[in-house]
Amino acid sequence: MKFLILNGPNLNLLGLREPEIYGRDTYDDLVALTEKTCREAGISPIFYQSNHEGDLIDAVQNARLTCDGIILNPGGYTHTSIALADALRAVGLPAVEVHISDPLQRESFRRVSYTGMACLHTIRGQGIDGYRQAVLWLKDFLSGK
Repeated sequence: MKFLILNGPNLNLLGLREPEIYGRDTYDDLVALTEKTCREAGISPIFYQSNHEGDLIDAVQNARLTCDGIILNPGGYTHTSIALADALRAVGLPAVEVHISDPLQRESFRRVSYTGMACLHTIRGQGIDGYRQAVLWLKDFLSGK
């Protein structure tokens, strides 16, 4: 199995950006934890992070040719990007949305997830461990468990 692990705007600043909300773990910590989980689960991860909406859409579209599923944290595009949601629907790959914080417990504008509407499952408020949970959930889903 191969998963695209897709991260949107400002995820590259983990550990620096609002640590009281997102914690002190860095993007490198997130990648290391997810790589370890994937290795132990027999999954090949492809990591991609961009602050640009079109690049994220391109990554989703390219994944249809090489990946079995997508795990994404669209960052602020969660609440604004119908285009990213449309790309997820267009490729038809099973997807899991991950949020380090819990958007449902934050500002009201964060409570709508356009991208989440195109995903099978969402994990919120688990810190970077949400990525580990998403890998295992998606693997179980694809394995028919």
